[in-house]
Amino acid sequence: MTGKIKTAALFAMLALMAGCSSVSLDTPGQAPAPEPESHTVTSIDGKFDGEIIGTPVPGGKLAKVKIGMSMRDVVSLIGAPDRADRHETGKRWIPLYFGTDAQRVEALYKGEGCLTYTGGNVYGEGGAQLIRITVDSTGACFGFE
Repeated sequence: MTGKIKTAALFAMLALMAGCSSVSLDTPGQAPAPEPESHTVTSIDGKFDGEIIGTPVPGGKLAKVKIGMSMRDVVSLIGAPDRADRHETGKRWIPLYFGTDAQRVEALYKGEGCLTYTGGNVYGEGGAQLIRITVDSTGACFGFE
């Protein structure tokens, strides 16, 4: 008999947890914030397409950079980022992948947004081309702010 009671109690707890998972945390009557506009842009050398998320502030740092620029050119044009981070992509684990997108570099410019670069192959060679501009004055694009 205790086995049936334990089973019934387990199902009751699962039903309560399932009911709680459907509770909305949004403020009633308030619409969610709209997603920033995103568009695809051809790189300055015409070899690939990059992405711009949001609209850079006219005269701001991110308005001066172009998809396809090297990290060195960007830093000489608008200065060093406030924070930067390198991470591996899924392409890192493709056998015999020698492309320049096995790693990514994210660069945060506080009050402006983030720049994403290819980070090179599995050995860190090559890459460092700007592939995404994310306009986000809060810094949430970087994940730390």
